[in-house]
Amino acid sequence: MRPSLSPVPALPRRRKSRVLAVAAGIVAAGIVLTGCSSAAPSADPSADADYGELSVQLSWIKNVEFAGEYFADSKGYFTDAGFSSVNLIAGPGATESLVASGQALVGLSDPISVAPAIVNEGAPLKIIGTTYQKNPFSILSLKDKANIVTPQDMVGKRIGVQSGNETLFSALLDVNGIDPDSVTVVPVEYDPSPLITGDVDGFLAYVTNESVIVESQGYDVTNLLYADNGLEFATESFVVSQDSIDNNREALKAYLYASILGWKDAIADPQGSADLAVDTYGKDLGLDPAKELKQAEAANGLIVTDETDANGLFTISDDLIASNLEVVKASGTTIAADDLFDMSLLDEVYEEHPELLE
Repeated sequence: MRPSLSPVPALPRRRKSRVLAVAAGIVAAGIVLTGCSSAAPSADPSADADYGELSVQLSWIKNVEFAGEYFADSKGYFTDAGFSSVNLIAGPGATESLVASGQALVGLSDPISVAPAIVNEGAPLKIIGTTYQKNPFSILSLKDKANIVTPQDMVGKRIGVQSGNETLFSALLDVNGIDPDSVTVVPVEYDPSPLITGDVDGFLAYVTNESVIVESQGYDVTNLLYADNGLEFATESFVVSQDSIDNNREALKAYLYASILGWKDAIADPQGSADLAVDTYGKDLGLDPAKELKQAEAANGLIVTDETDANGLFTISDDLIASNLEVVKASGTTIAADDLFDMSLLDEVYEEHPELLE
């Protein structure tokens, strides 16, 4: 799977694993796609600004996972907001290091990867928003085989876990009171073939990636979502340096503004999102158009929630922050909310541009 985050001690992202790779999945059981109308861009928030080149470190390859960034780039939202050029850097990459060193203004990662960088390495980083309100991690199984519906169904089963994602899987077992010795962990890569061949009963996946791949091959699948089973945390979070917050605040706000416009377009147009990934940004990757479309549709259920309907895209509520901190702690790192999150920039963007909530 494409990992999802940057490799973190034990928690890579699929790409990283981008905390998994995959990632980011298909409409998993229980995920409801929520529509969001695209609002016409308002007046340029930084009409006279010149922030220079915008460099964004993506968490994975240039598939549809970053459709909002593609729309913001292709429709000129980034340049209208004050950036002279845009460099979307394909992952996986050492996101936290690249952002901390100033090689990227923004990086896409997640709290589980960012927190250890702050606590253990002293990296001056903060999360200022998140694309996915619900993380896309899942234990994927075949419906006519293991059919893992509940965490307890993993007992006695062989679960494929990628290197770097062991800590995340251990946290799932721990929060659900499952003895690690009752489950056999099988080392795998991000290709879900071992699930299809029967070498494993379950596979740590992205509901928006590996799950889509397996289902597209004609298999009925079951997804045991982490977010619905004790591990509620955000992913595809915007990571920036404290130096940028202190000295380049308006550029960060311009980035958030343009990205909100881009993601409103992406959510409203899954087909357009898939087309941008397949035909333009990921053209050299040979992406499957049907898979990219399914992934775009599934991602809407992770991005749009009742809270984002009320408070705006990318926002992270106090309750979700608390849940993130609990998961971070379960993964081995203890950190205070103010040391990991700074939601003040996004608050300012919505205060200055209330039309973004329409």
